[in-house]
Amino acid sequence: METKSFLFQNKKIQYRVYGEGKPVILLHGFGEDSTVWQPQINFLKKDFLLIVPDIPGSGESELITNANIDTYAEIIKEICDREFQFPLQGAEGVIIGHSMGGYITLALAEKYPQYLKAFGLFHSSAFADNEEKIEARKKAIDFIKDKGAYTFLKTSTPNLFTQEYKDEHADNVETLIEDGKKFTDGALIQYYEAMIARPDRTLVLKSFPKPILFIIGQQDQAIPFESSMKQCHLPSLSHVHILRQSAHMGMWEEEAKANDILLSFLTEI
Repeated sequence: METKSFLFQNKKIQYRVYGEGKPVILLHGFGEDSTVWQPQINFLKKDFLLIVPDIPGSGESELITNANIDTYAEIIKEICDREFQFPLQGAEGVIIGHSMGGYITLALAEKYPQYLKAFGLFHSSAFADNEEKIEARKKAIDFIKDKGAYTFLKTSTPNLFTQEYKDEHADNVETLIEDGKKFTDGALIQYYEAMIARPDRTLVLKSFPKPILFIIGQQDQAIPFESSMKQCHLPSLSHVHILRQSAHMGMWEEEAKANDILLSFLTEI
């Protein structure tokens, strides 16, 4: 493993590099950092060159003032340019984005599709927020302003896991909550505002001519199952997998199955 960093708008962006082979970027979601992918890193690093960034304000990457989803996508492009010289000599990579990481992936695919051999949405969506979702995010912002980032994550994180198996995942819930101590109020608020402002990107799914992976949690409350299924038919080449015993954290809830899905997809393409 090698840790690398660079400056973007005078702020440090950090990412980790593992293994060798065809390039794959793993993008974490809201309230997480790059360590959320550790089970997948351990499984895939022998076969692929894994690039695992911390989104600004998460992990070891510094928060960027007034950043949005497109800003984060430009940072991922910068990492692509540094690591793989995309798109020179036909070099292409794969990006797998979890939740908010999927929103960033879609933004990059919209502006720079030539960089991608394929991409994956892991518990994520191309649909813009509806009014109900926007209102819920605004209430979350108010909660963070009142109680703070850690208290918010301590309250909300258990809902990311399937309640049917909540005892089984108690340690994972606690790990994610404790990792939440690293977040500032400003970082979480910026993420929520960025997600609220992002546009509908279903056209990206319709126009992207290469494979798109969908990993869907049947019990996901953050990205509801019904909503996820509505987008799967839009691409010309869809790979759809449902994690029946997962909510929003399938990389931990059904680790072995998630790993096999990723390996199969990445190997096939």
